[in-house]
Amino acid sequence: MIHAPHANRFGLPNIGLGLGLRSVHYAHILEHWPAVDWFEVISENYMHTAGRPLYILDQIRERYPVVLHGVSLSIGSTDPLDMAYLGRLKALRDRVSAPWVSDHLCWTGVQGKNTHDLLPMPYTQEALQHTIQRVRQVQDFLEAPILLENPSSYVEFSGSTLTEYDFLAQLAEEADCGLLLDVNNVYVASYNHGYDPMAYLDALPMDRVVQFHVAGHSNEGTHIIDTHIGPVIEDVWGLYKEAYARCGGAATLLEWDQDIPSFEQTWAEAERARRYADLPRRAEAAAPPSPERRQTT
Repeated sequence: MIHAPHANRFGLPNIGLGLGLRSVHYAHILEHWPAVDWFEVISENYMHTAGRPLYILDQIRERYPVVLHGVSLSIGSTDPLDMAYLGRLKALRDRVSAPWVSDHLCWTGVQGKNTHDLLPMPYTQEALQHTIQRVRQVQDFLEAPILLENPSSYVEFSGSTLTEYDFLAQLAEEADCGLLLDVNNVYVASYNHGYDPMAYLDALPMDRVVQFHVAGHSNEGTHIIDTHIGPVIEDVWGLYKEAYARCGGAATLLEWDQDIPSFEQTWAEAERARRYADLPRRAEAAAPPSPERRQTT
């Protein structure tokens, strides 16, 4: 069991420190069962597949909590919600008993075409009301709150009448959804668009933050790209420390998605989060099963 001294308004616990589950680490995890608190998977990687990926996911789920993180909900699109997609998402959530499901504040396509990219929203009242209604529909279908992640962004719409953080804050309150606060994305967007990242934290209803992302990025001088490569810089860790304290603690995950190093190196970077936050730990390490258990599984 993972003990959580703080819980957000949905009663969802702080499940500690996690990693994104990536195929390059499958073998290490299955052999060593490392003392990770939980894993996050990209929902779509397991919604359209069978065989080995799901077999491995099922084994991992036996020993760790698994959270779903999507990239194709397209909550801001003007296309109708894809109910077939939502059906597959709900089935996967139930299969792994995921404590929550998250996706991004973005749109990914229009007229049935998926760009496989997280495209920026126009931050207007019209777009806000449209997105609120869609979030409510999704939550009604899933029968649970969803978490929306703040995006990384490089351009803004000239017609926007709200800041990104005011849009996200109003959306969370009026749609009654949770937040996945990516502090690296806050840093990236504040650098690219020239605002104070603390203003972002000031605007958000922090009691709705259920999960954090931290990640590395690539600073090109004139702009920053959210590449999820390499270590997390100290400024991002500092932002994480402040946000974690403000929300009373929330589950935290390191994203490292390109040029992925060994499991040991990746987990060592994730464990740096413990210097900045009082994250709960698993009461028992996910040790390899005993010989007797191996014979019965």
